[in-house]
Parts: sequence; C-alpha cells; structure tokens
Amino acid sequence: MSDRPTDRHLLTRELIAAGGVAAIVARDAPDLRLLTEAERAASLRATLAARPPGDVWLFGYGSLIWNPTIHSVERRPARIEGWHRAFCLTVRAGRGTAENPGLMLGLDAGGDCTGVAFRIAEEALEAELALLWRREMVAGSYVPRWVDALDAAGRRFGSAIAFTIDAAGEQYAGGLAREIVVERLATASGALGSAAEYLFQTRDGLRAHGIPDPELERLAAAVEAAQALAAEDGTTAD
Repeated sequence: MSDRPTDRHLLTRELIAAGGVAAIVARDAPDLRLLTEAERAASLRATLAARPPGDVWLFGYGSLIWNPTIHSVERRPARIEGWHRAFCLTVRAGRGTAENPGLMLGLDAGGDCTGVAFRIAEEALEAELALLWRREMVAGSYVPRWVDALDAAGRRFGSAIAFTIDAAGEQYAGGLAREIVVERLATASGALGSAAEYLFQTRDGLRAHGIPDPELERLAAAVEAAQALAAEDGTTAD
C-alpha cells in the first residue's frame, strides 16, 4: 500500500498561480523531472517570439474546453490540421499514481482535431499565458506551437497556441492497445480527480459546443461499461 496523501484538489486559477500543480506532481511523482521557473519562462518567451501577426488564440482540445482557467474575450469552435486528439500522455500524478498511471489527452501527429479556440485580450496576454504555462508546462510533456485556427467552412480566422505532445518525452504513451487505454481510464485516479472524470467531462464539453467526436464517444462508452462491470463484480464478491 502507498502512503501517498489522498487529498483532492480542484484545478483552479488560484491553485495554478500558487504553484499547486507542480507541487502535486513533485510530491506524487518525485522521479519525474519538472521544468524550472527559468525553463518555463524561456519556453513562453520563445513561443511569443514566434508569434504570427494578429490576435492570440488558445486551442483547447481536452480539459481546457470545460475548465480553461484563463480569462478570454471570445470563444468559438475551431479545427486544426496536422494533429489529432489522443490519450497519449501517461500521468503518475494528478489523475493517476505511480502504481496505477492514468492517461490524459495530447495532440498527436497526423489527422485533424476540432476543439474550442479562446481569444485572449492583448492587455491580459502576459499574465494569462504565464498562468497557462504553469498549468500545461509542468514537466515539459508538451511542445507549444502556433497552428492555424479554422472555422467550420475551413477558413482560417487566426493563429492559436496548441500544446502538442512531445513524442520523444518520457510521458508519451502513443499507440497503446485499446484495452489498456480503457483499463487505465476506468481505474486511475489522483489528487486532481480520476482519469474517467477527465474523459467524461471532455466528452460533455465537446457535446456542449456541438462538436462531434465519435471515437471519444466510443471510448467513454467502453470506460463506463468497464466501470459498471467492475462495480457488479465487486457487489458479487461481497
């Protein structure tokens, strides 16, 4: 049995600003190398140095859809090309443990992805992106990059920051067998909640914005079925 604390936290602006996400990861996954404040700041500077002309948008494809934690002045559905939504990030803290790692979404190479774009006001840009980097760039699992944000007709309406997966990183978990993905999503849990909750809330967030994702729907149904079967087996065993 692990003696790791089981306290739960909500992912809020206040928790992120206070460094709470990094603290949780450092506590629950002590062998994972975290980015230093200097490395995180350098990453943000490099991203802004490559900024295309025009407004700054953020592309949300997972939890940013239903819990953005940043302030924005506009949000709208958007599609990007060259990347697809996938449970390809293994997590041993937050929504999993070292003993039972969870999975979270990343943008993996190939295909396309429809999510939600958030436009950030210029006067708030520095503060909001600093908060965003504290949330997303804890361990360097993502590579932030600029992508073209497209509307439903395929017309480009702006440039967005997207957090794509680092396929060379130690947390990359692309290409897992479907039964492993289902098992990990159905059973993993950590200080920020369960992997299943993350999946279901992403599904519900996409539905709320009228964004279809048949594969995510099928995956959520499989996880719900796995949890129901486990609960039934548990009842029978009692």
